[in-house]
Amino acid sequence: MIPSVEEAERGEELRRMEETKAEIDRSATALVRRELWCGLGLMAAQTAAFMRLTFWELSWDVMEPICFCVTSIYFMAGYAFFLATSREPSFEGFFESRFAARQKRLMRAREFNVERFNELLGACRRRHPSFARVS
Repeated sequence: MIPSVEEAERGEELRRMEETKAEIDRSATALVRRELWCGLGLMAAQTAAFMRLTFWELSWDVMEPICFCVTSIYFMAGYAFFLATSREPSFEGFFESRFAARQKRLMRAREFNVERFNELLGACRRRHPSFARVS
């Protein structure tokens, strides 16, 4: 079966859009990984500060209620994340949530037309069922 000119143009447009989307996904992944590394740094700094306060500056009797309150706040933040996103409050769930937000922001900034991309995928999927939709 010989593809028509229109099909060839759509295929070329889809190829360009797939390249753009792959670049957006790489950028979003890098940004989210940077956020996660910064979060690790902040947690390490907090742990070091708590250790310093517990063993050198103050005592466990002073730090115990502070640690309890901080732990409770982290638990509430995880529960709020679950309520807001309906995703598991895990590192993977947080990564997926942040990735989707970054991806959407980058697509908007680069004027990536998701509707047109899905339309082209739909047209190509009839011929090629291995293509997946983007939400």
